Amino acid sequence: MSNRTINLTDQLYDYMISVSLREPPLLERLRKETSANEMARMQISPEQGQFMAILIKLIGARRTLEIGVYTGYSCLCTALAMPGDGRIVACDTDEGWTDMAKRYWKEAGVADKIDLVLGPASKTLEKLIENGQEDSFDFAFIDADKENYDLYYEYCLRLVRPGGLIALDNVLWGGSVIDPSINDADTEAIRALNRKIYRDTRVDISLVPISDGLTIVMKQGL
Repeated sequence: MSNRTINLTDQLYDYMISVSLREPPLLERLRKETSANEMARMQISPEQGQFMAILIKLIGARRTLEIGVYTGYSCLCTALAMPGDGRIVACDTDEGWTDMAKRYWKEAGVADKIDLVLGPASKTLEKLIENGQEDSFDFAFIDADKENYDLYYEYCLRLVRPGGLIALDNVLWGGSVIDPSINDADTEAIRALNRKIYRDTRVDISLVPISDGLTIVMKQGL
């Protein structure tokens, strides 16, 4: 028994992966190809992808949002977890990285589930609201530019249905959130949003210490 989250040594992490991770070969190949580039730190961990896939199945998600696609690993986890009629609106600004994502989505046979929209995510989300899609999504994953996390969070609260989930990545930010000597814009934005969500009575909250910290909120109003 333990009254706090256990500290994971490298050896314990390897053991955890060895007895729990069921990563399909295609996802593993995408992750390994991504790890070879200079921005590999933007890749979510495989255990986080598996955890989010279970959340997708638990709530029976059929419509999801993804803000920040990168090479498409998390989006592919979501698409594989959803039923055949599931649909994802995926927002990103980088055509190069998302071309890699599209290659894997096609190979996995899920490309028709994913509507990739290139451009500022705020504009894409605002357009969805203008088109009457408030309260119509089951799940949203936010993993993009940190300074705009609060803006994306507010848009997602309008677009996700009551009882739906919003997941926010990097909320522990490598430990920088507790270092008073670090005050760059990204770190301050994450600190401020963490405090805001903690006080936000519109949602239920759980900050899960997986990977770089993942906050799960459930929109109230059922």
